[in-house]
Amino acid sequence: MKKRFYSSKKPYKQSGNPPAKKNMQPGSDKSLKNVFKKIGTPDGKDFTPDPFQIQAIEAIKKSDCLVAAPTGAGKTWIAEQVAKKIMHEKGKTWYATPLKALTNSIHTRFSELFGKDNVGILTGDIKNNPDAAIVIGTTEILRNQLYDAMYTGENLTCDLIILDEVHFLGDEQRGVVWEEIMIYLPCRIPLLLLSATIGNPFQIAKWLESIRGKNCHVIEKHDRPVPLFPLFLHPSGTLFPLMQKTQKGKKQKLHKKVFKFNNAKKKPLLAPPGKLPRFSDILNILDRYHLLPAIFFLKSRAECDQAIKLCNSNLLLKSPGRKKALSCKINELVSGNPHLENHHQREYLELTATASHHSGHLPAWKVVVEQLMSQGFLDAMFATSTVAAGVNFPARSVVILNSDRFNGVEFIPLTPGEFQQMSGRAGRRGMDNIGFSIILPGKFMDLKYIAGLNNTPPSDIDSQITINFSMVLNLLLSHTPDQIKMLLEKSFASHQLMSGKKRGKRARKKFGPALKYLWLDFIDHMEFLAKENFVTRDGKLTDDGLWASKLRLDSPLLVAQSIRENLLPETDPALLAAIIGSFVNEKEFTDDPLYNKALPKRLKEAFLNARKGLKPFAVKLIQHGFHAPNLFIQPSLLLYLWAHDEPFEDIVTGSGFAQGDFARLILRTGENLRQISKLDEAFPIIAKTAKDAVNLILKEPVVTFSTDTTNLNKNKRRI
Repeated sequence: MKKRFYSSKKPYKQSGNPPAKKNMQPGSDKSLKNVFKKIGTPDGKDFTPDPFQIQAIEAIKKSDCLVAAPTGAGKTWIAEQVAKKIMHEKGKTWYATPLKALTNSIHTRFSELFGKDNVGILTGDIKNNPDAAIVIGTTEILRNQLYDAMYTGENLTCDLIILDEVHFLGDEQRGVVWEEIMIYLPCRIPLLLLSATIGNPFQIAKWLESIRGKNCHVIEKHDRPVPLFPLFLHPSGTLFPLMQKTQKGKKQKLHKKVFKFNNAKKKPLLAPPGKLPRFSDILNILDRYHLLPAIFFLKSRAECDQAIKLCNSNLLLKSPGRKKALSCKINELVSGNPHLENHHQREYLELTATASHHSGHLPAWKVVVEQLMSQGFLDAMFATSTVAAGVNFPARSVVILNSDRFNGVEFIPLTPGEFQQMSGRAGRRGMDNIGFSIILPGKFMDLKYIAGLNNTPPSDIDSQITINFSMVLNLLLSHTPDQIKMLLEKSFASHQLMSGKKRGKRARKKFGPALKYLWLDFIDHMEFLAKENFVTRDGKLTDDGLWASKLRLDSPLLVAQSIRENLLPETDPALLAAIIGSFVNEKEFTDDPLYNKALPKRLKEAFLNARKGLKPFAVKLIQHGFHAPNLFIQPSLLLYLWAHDEPFEDIVTGSGFAQGDFARLILRTGENLRQISKLDEAFPIIAKTAKDAVNLILKEPVVTFSTDTTNLNKNKRRI
């Protein structure tokens, strides 16, 4: 893989290469003629389940079950059938997903199948019908319910747990939540695990059997229900097979013409250096060969937004009827919501039938795009790689421009799992006979590497269990330190320590022999809690520890310390929301406007009071090796203005926040305030103020749609 250098803001240079051609002429290699003949829609036969689907339904009746099958193979259908059976038996199903977007998508689907009254939803933003027969929610909510069940001693009222996208067990940031669920879950509740990208499913199953005392049946399906054919788009506009045909069992190689292109000293360019290609030309080529709709994976939000401006051809919307249908559907989705009706990207959407989709957009606008794409109104969607995980966007083709991705710190090569998640979006079961992954050349496209990913099996998942203060407080609610040590010994990390040489070596390096490092980390956390009077020396929670355990936040101790030291505004909801916003902020700021005369005096005093009062405690955290976030006034000011009904667009303009980032700040602040509102017994005044603050900040356009995501018209927000 070539290294990227982004220290300079100047566009990179590619000296010695000829400029890109102005017009790409559609063409295809003659060997593709028979491939393109396969394009079309399958015959409208009645749905017949695959053998692996039937096997999974039978397996979950008598054991846990892990289903590892390609994206689009029909894993959700298994979940639907099992949940239906449980519901008919008057039982309850909990369906957990890693993403709010996926949660909303599954909720919509299940509501259509089983009726709205039978399906509830639980995320940090929405709580609706939580006692329904089927509850769709995020894994964090399920983990918190398990904490509560262990504390109260009550049984979790559930007869089946479905964990979707279970490869998140290996996610560095959130994998610990998945692992905790599997450790804490009562053995009586069957566990159905669904994933497309697991390299070591049998190891995970053996671990679950060892801690749950029951069989875990592994069902694998390796073949895609819709075959995937990889293509290469030459800068001239000609499509070639990416790979050369080889005899069975032999390693595949780049197609000879792609190989020749890749080894040329002076390659023709798809676009001038530092520029995006003319996507209108590319879309016309894909349209010529019936390869639309397509999802384009780009490296940044800015590229996604720029891409739709390069689709300036109106040739794709040839049919007046189709153009009218798109316009009518957009009107239906945005009607009554001025923020969506006047969205700055609506014009491109209507003119080109293309859309940008990324986390920088308002959640409601993303839902508009998702609805249009899923219902077949769009020719193309330009998205970052994060959209590949879980959400079902029907596309005949995916187009990949880079063989690496930005992980928030640096550019790293795509993993086999990430590539399979992206390419897995191509080819819609029941809608396509064949799907296509189309590779575009460029400075950051390593053709040999990406070709290798086509046949590389998914990577193994490793344990990501870590210790944090919220975990320690909640486990000490119901366990002694010795019992917690036994719980940690049930972890996937512990199981991997006893695995073969390579896996065991990785685990021992990370967790130490016999989980020594993990246990010492727990002790360090508990000892700090004891020094600060949240825990006694023998590991029992003090009164402060009891209420602090309810703060299931990223920075529970800082918030708890702020409350017990009376550093937060107790009776002013707008001020409380503003100060809590500085705790959840994820952006770094270099300019400190604390001495700006325009800064509201009350906000400045409240912010300085909290920051000054917390400084000694934050220093202690850092001295003991724990993280303490910097508190900045900028997010507090934005939330203060928002709570006082300043227009959303006015606040975002010039703030350094994209609309989606500001919406995320508001939603996360709302979740933190909800946690504080649970302290009504210990701190009734600030708990009530926190509840009032939630109502102040969760409003349009951040919260604009009901749990029925097919209707974005104005609804009362749900608290």
